Amino acid sequence: MKRMILCLMAMMGILTLSAQTVYDFTVKDDAGKDVSLAEYKGKVLLIVNTATRCGFTPQYKDLEPLYQKYHGQGFEILDFPCNQFGQQAPGTIQEIHQFCTANFDIHFPQFDKIEVNGENAHPLYTWLKEQAGGGDIKWNFTKFLIGRDGKVIKRYESRDQVSTIEADMQMEVNPVLSNIMERRSIRKYLDKLVEHEKLEMVVKCGINAPSGMNAQPWAVRVVEDQKLIADVNEAANRSLFYGAPALICVCTPTNGGDLDAGLLGENMMLAAQSLGLGTCCLGGPVRFLVSNEKCKFFLDRIDIPTDYRLNYILSIGYPDEQPEAKPRDASKVKFIK
Repeated sequence: MKRMILCLMAMMGILTLSAQTVYDFTVKDDAGKDVSLAEYKGKVLLIVNTATRCGFTPQYKDLEPLYQKYHGQGFEILDFPCNQFGQQAPGTIQEIHQFCTANFDIHFPQFDKIEVNGENAHPLYTWLKEQAGGGDIKWNFTKFLIGRDGKVIKRYESRDQVSTIEADMQMEVNPVLSNIMERRSIRKYLDKLVEHEKLEMVVKCGINAPSGMNAQPWAVRVVEDQKLIADVNEAANRSLFYGAPALICVCTPTNGGDLDAGLLGENMMLAAQSLGLGTCCLGGPVRFLVSNEKCKFFLDRIDIPTDYRLNYILSIGYPDEQPEAKPRDASKVKFIK
């Protein structure tokens, strides 16, 4: 019997170590049935260990409105009652659910009672703690925010206000904000052509960018010609565009237009992201192309207007990598009140 228990513990440890996302775990619902968290794939999750006789129990009053407000946008609260802290979650899961429904009218899913610390801690919570840091769960109503990719974004302690969590959630639940936060520069692409209709949509979003006095000081050239791309790479004796199957070349007047062109490019990169495409804004290849006589045919082919110059190139295609976000220096931002 002891050997069996040790084997089970070892298997749980292996599961925790091999898990990449929250979707790798299975829990039990309030009826004791197995539920794979993969059922919540693509949703923003808030995982909470709760109790019914705790000083923080009134947080249910804040959690339910949060759930109602964002549920339609793909948000779920996963409630795991836990009796490890002061024995403050007594009774069966059915009794706990009845209490929460009667007193707080909750509608988000409650799961079977769970242990979050110690040798009997559920593998889910072992993984959550490893991913977010902070050590053992300290009390009831510790929360973990999970992104649409199934990875831990942030851990919140019992005293953290729900309003703080909501502000962080906005970056995940709001499709515009999440699109901005998820975009990465892509330098490795699949060997797959981009549909012409998607390129048209990307460019349409680009030319709808703000422009001073609506001057629209840009000329956009979308290169889908695979032979042209291959020929210029051969002439350069290197891959100039990271193997992207399409290019968006943005030209501006020789005497200005940089600001408008920047807004145009940002719109196109975010539009591409929302369509499942990756982009990278390239300046180095532009300098190479305009200074290398062997590549003049490429500039001639894209037909740059008179008194315009090639400003930058966007490589665009289906990504074959998922780069991690690079750190951003928030100290560079100052609010003047």
